Amino acid sequence: MGGYFNLGDVAVFAVALTFNPLVGSLAGGIGSAIADLIGFPVFAIPTLIIKGLEGLLASVISNKKSPIRDLFAVVVAGSEMVVGYFVVEYFVLQWGMGGALAEIPGNVVQIVVGGLIGVPLSYIIRRRLPEILK
Repeated sequence: MGGYFNLGDVAVFAVALTFNPLVGSLAGGIGSAIADLIGFPVFAIPTLIIKGLEGLLASVISNKKSPIRDLFAVVVAGSEMVVGYFVVEYFVLQWGMGGALAEIPGNVVQIVVGGLIGVPLSYIIRRRLPEILK
């Protein structure tokens, strides 16, 4: 127990909401898994899957035009991330209900911060990138 807060979801959402689902998935999964290899290696494989799916969902849901749609993408993809880590902590790592539940607030804060910074950052990047890079 005792996960850590980081700003990785800013990058996950900024990339996923800017580029295609493949790029969003790879950025979410690989980037986050590398960070876990450094700090919490037991989470590296679950993170590869959970954050990869988070990036994929955010990118698929976003229409790359509407801030409302982008926020909806953050909520859905972020919910997947929170549930994914809960499942891993409870069932795989067997932290118990209390341990798994204790991690939820930190994960929710990561999603909120990631969305609050990632959505406007994506909007700025989309406006400045040539269409071919999107």
